Amino acid sequence: MIGQRLKISRSASGLSLRGLEKQIGNRVTAQAIGKYERNESMPSSSVLIALADALDVSVDYLVGDQEMVLEGVEFRKKKIVSKREEAQVEAKVLYFLERYLMVEELLHLPTVEWHSPREAPYPVMRDVSEADRAARSLRDHWGLGNDPIPNLVELLEEQGIKVLALDLTNIDGLSARVRRAGKGAVPVIVVNRDNWGERQRFTLAHELGHLVMDVTPKLDEEQAAYRFAGAFLMPADTLWAEIGKHRKSIGWSELFELKQLFGVSVQAIPYRCKELGIFTEPLFRRLFNDFDRFGWRKPPYQEPYARKGEEPKRFARLTFRALAEGAISESKAAELLGVSVRELNRRMEEPPTSPTRRMETESLASIGLGHLRSG
Repeated sequence: MIGQRLKISRSASGLSLRGLEKQIGNRVTAQAIGKYERNESMPSSSVLIALADALDVSVDYLVGDQEMVLEGVEFRKKKIVSKREEAQVEAKVLYFLERYLMVEELLHLPTVEWHSPREAPYPVMRDVSEADRAARSLRDHWGLGNDPIPNLVELLEEQGIKVLALDLTNIDGLSARVRRAGKGAVPVIVVNRDNWGERQRFTLAHELGHLVMDVTPKLDEEQAAYRFAGAFLMPADTLWAEIGKHRKSIGWSELFELKQLFGVSVQAIPYRCKELGIFTEPLFRRLFNDFDRFGWRKPPYQEPYARKGEEPKRFARLTFRALAEGAISESKAAELLGVSVRELNRRMEEPPTSPTRRMETESLASIGLGHLRSG
């Protein structure tokens, strides 16, 4: 039955029942489409193909696992987002996760278990500062100590969290759990592929906070998630060791060294230092006046020396493995990876660009960015 997927896809496309009827050339009536959505009847194969084409989804998606649903969806939005935009993102997440889990099953891999600590969800009941304790407890559970995290995407995927990088418009990211009949929930975090690396990392940590904390309704859950993200990426003990416990001034070179060390925005550092009482209020205000003056607090928010985004790689790696082991065909692997069969064969048969050549390319790109900044 296709009811749930058809309704999600129609909502994502912003079409009414009558609008979809018109979009498929009046092959069936709006009343018939409504019956499909209520699982009261099934469309013929030709109508099914027409519906998929009109909604810009695959037939495989429409007839996929109807028991798979998103629960506890939390969006990190740049501005007010329409229900249509939210539905579009949710449909993309379900579609991708279905393929991800399918590849794991073809390889006879148990889905990596979500390593949720026994104490989770961590309670945040009296003050958002309790998010610091939640971040410290999760770091302890994962054996991270107080060291900066070099690649947050890899860490989350190792711990059983599915990470997706999607092209999003007004959304920085979201967290949710994908529930399947008779199976455990799979946590998923989505980030905006177009965002620069530090912003992506903060979004990942922010959404992780939503997944592992239980924030009382009397507190601002978003503020708690922001506090968790800062504490998870910049542990207090490490920050104190690097910067001291009380500062009245700081130079730009030191700030940008800290940015590189922790992999965070240079603007996230004063917030964290203010939370810990390291920066005085006058220093905090002075820095943010400078951030305003440099234009770093306006879209696209990107600062100098921004790092590249951290791309999730586990799904692609498993897809190549499934192809090499004969579990899927070339055409299926190309479809899953969103590339042509020719490009797929090239990636399978040719070694990647040499490190020297890659460094030359990145150096040229850096020079280009330098000219843009100085201009």
